[in-house]
Amino acid sequence: MAENKERGSLSDILNDSVDSEINEDEGEEVTAAEVLERLEQAWLNEKFAPELLESKVELVECMLDQIKEMEENLKEAGKGDLVGSLHRLEIQRIRYVISSYLKIRLKKIEKYAFHIMEPSNDKTDYISRLSAEEHVYAKEYCKNVEDLLKSLALDDMPPNINSLDKKKSVPQPNLDSYLFMKVLQPQEQVELDPDDQPTDLEEGAQHLVRYSVISSLLENGAVALT
Repeated sequence: MAENKERGSLSDILNDSVDSEINEDEGEEVTAAEVLERLEQAWLNEKFAPELLESKVELVECMLDQIKEMEENLKEAGKGDLVGSLHRLEIQRIRYVISSYLKIRLKKIEKYAFHIMEPSNDKTDYISRLSAEEHVYAKEYCKNVEDLLKSLALDDMPPNINSLDKKKSVPQPNLDSYLFMKVLQPQEQVELDPDDQPTDLEEGAQHLVRYSVISSLLENGAVALT
């Protein structure tokens, strides 16, 4: 019994390998602790990035499964158990990260809903960055807003208002905003500023840059937002 309980502790669960769907390379084993690390970085990236990033719902679902297992193993722990209390605090922290990550994405979807759902050849395909549930939510949100505007009889408004170009009038993320980023993978000859010469980015270095300059590096995991 004691041996089974020890193997079912929070640290052991986090060090266990998880579903292969999260593995980036075939045959690569990923532990729950590594999934949590990736989720935390995805949360920070989403928090600081001006635009909606690619959904990491698979990380969220994986950690929710791990939380269920953690809570199941804590049922036998007494209220005065210090280790059990620390584990419960860690579970609450993980729940906060998940909740905050999802809320940040929903706020961006609501703020830029029409920009996200408007298909265009000259902008990022944001629809592909939505999870299935987020896509449904974005469509319903746009429909509800449009229905509300119609109910306010905006068709009777002056012609100059009705003729506004929706693509230009809806809120759009400011991709030229400045933010801090950390280099995770060395990069050669990156043009951080049009007025400066390309520079090599060393691993661990931090820079204050325009988001549009490093958005592609963020997408492939070469840098992280801080």
